[in-house]
Amino acid sequence: MKKKVAFYTLGCKLNFSETSTIARGFEGEGFERVDFSEHADMYVINTCSVTENADKRFKTIVKQAQKVNPEAFVASIGCYAQLKPEQLAAVDGVDLVLGATEKFKITDYINDLTKNDQGAIHSCEIEDADFYVGSYAIGDRTRAFLKVQDGCDYKCTYCTIPLARGISRSDTLQNVLKNASEISTQGIKEIVLTGVNIGDYGKGEFGNKKHEHTFLDLVKALDKVEGIHRLRISSIEPNLLKNETIDFVAQSDSFVPHFHIPLQSGCDDLLKRMKRRYMSGLYVDRVKRIKETMPNACIGVDVIVGFPGETDEHFLQTYYFLNELDISYLHVFTYSERDNTLAAKMDGVVPKTLETKEVRCYADFPLKKEGPFMKVSWVP
Repeated sequence: MKKKVAFYTLGCKLNFSETSTIARGFEGEGFERVDFSEHADMYVINTCSVTENADKRFKTIVKQAQKVNPEAFVASIGCYAQLKPEQLAAVDGVDLVLGATEKFKITDYINDLTKNDQGAIHSCEIEDADFYVGSYAIGDRTRAFLKVQDGCDYKCTYCTIPLARGISRSDTLQNVLKNASEISTQGIKEIVLTGVNIGDYGKGEFGNKKHEHTFLDLVKALDKVEGIHRLRISSIEPNLLKNETIDFVAQSDSFVPHFHIPLQSGCDDLLKRMKRRYMSGLYVDRVKRIKETMPNACIGVDVIVGFPGETDEHFLQTYYFLNELDISYLHVFTYSERDNTLAAKMDGVVPKTLETKEVRCYADFPLKKEGPFMKVSWVP
């Protein structure tokens, strides 16, 4: 009888693409994949550590697995597993914790599924995560998430992703097109491009720091893949979203007029404290360029509320900045302090009660003076 394995994914589209690829590896080893709510011999949890809330959910998910099968083998992979392996290994019921370089080799660490008294850790120094493993998600949703890039060379003061995933590196263009064609043969009509910093595509493509291809090269090549009717760009940094890419999407039959562009703050003083690589003026230019070429384009925005040093004046500056932008929806996050980041050492900490009050202000009132309310989602 086949052993059964179940997966739970926290976090971003990139995590979903990697979970799907790892799951196919288990199936290749003779496992049967089942839903996480079902009885399984092994449960694999792909973790996220972007916010404190994602960290806390891990214990709850482990308990869910144990409730279904107390004797099941439980493994943890992903960003949180790389950043805090000892903390995860100490959670009751966890048997295996794999870091960034080991997660795609998870089946190599399973000699049997006997539970351990203490979670075994196989982690790495993040500098060792300098190679690329391609992945894509199919079967879980009506569209596919195609990973094209991993890691990040940016040093935003609030972010641990470079510590969890390593340097910026890309899949080869040839392999991206191969994966896209495989997705097409499954009858899936839409692909979402995903990565940590996809606008940086091309860096590390063949193991070197130079760009062999650009993001525009990638977009143009994918536009020609047969059988894919819709292509969508996931979150892309405003400084890496070039006019040429916007213009190409505007005339493409496959790429949908949708952009998700993280802003984080409409206040230049805070953008500098965050060490973002643009000022608010550039962001306005990107939105204007999109709307000039695609008047009906959907534009989503990420915003952080309660960053250290944010005053009422800074908050209102962001509020009014957004009010003047022709955008479609907001994802509003309360600032979440992360260990080993520069922001964690900054003064001017905003009390949690004030952060919550500010975010609810966003969610409860329209940004536009006329017309329907803007869609707002709040992530505490």
